[in-house]
Amino acid sequence: MVQAGDVRKGVTIEYNGNVYVVVDFQHVKPGKGAAFVRTRLKNVVTGAVLDQTFNPSEKLENAHIETKKMTYSYNDGDLYYFMDEEFNLTPLNHEQVEDALRFIKENDPVTVRFYKGNAFSVECENFVELKIVSAEPGVRGNTATNATKKAVLETGAEIQVPMFVEEGETIRVDTRTGEYMERVK
Repeated sequence: MVQAGDVRKGVTIEYNGNVYVVVDFQHVKPGKGAAFVRTRLKNVVTGAVLDQTFNPSEKLENAHIETKKMTYSYNDGDLYYFMDEEFNLTPLNHEQVEDALRFIKENDPVTVRFYKGNAFSVECENFVELKIVSAEPGVRGNTATNATKKAVLETGAEIQVPMFVEEGETIRVDTRTGEYMERVK
């Protein structure tokens, strides 16, 4: 248990049957009346944001989120299988892995987050190296500006790349923003 007056950014709590991470908090002491804690909470499963006010002495339940380094093994229809260091397979459905699927391929390392033994989200590495399988050809003379073109990566994700990048090249992508970083030699 944690008192509302002691919450800080990054603390995970259980509130109204859901698990939230504290994104922002402010301890308010008005001139009249009792002090209160204004918080912005983000649901760790759905990503929904909730603004909530608490009495500083109110008790909140701590929620322990477990993270595991795993490897993406394969998919079988609508299930995607991830393996941990003990070779245990964890199947997850498409909704749980949807965001990470854009940038992971088989045997890539990922971080899987669990709450009470149930996996609820998958996060890929911050930077990945992927091959371009399809890209429009660059037009001569168009490389001097910051012009970009659409490219399709080996995972099926579509991103914008500079005009000089060609099909068949391997590039580094920032998975947090989905942006091209650089070519890989």
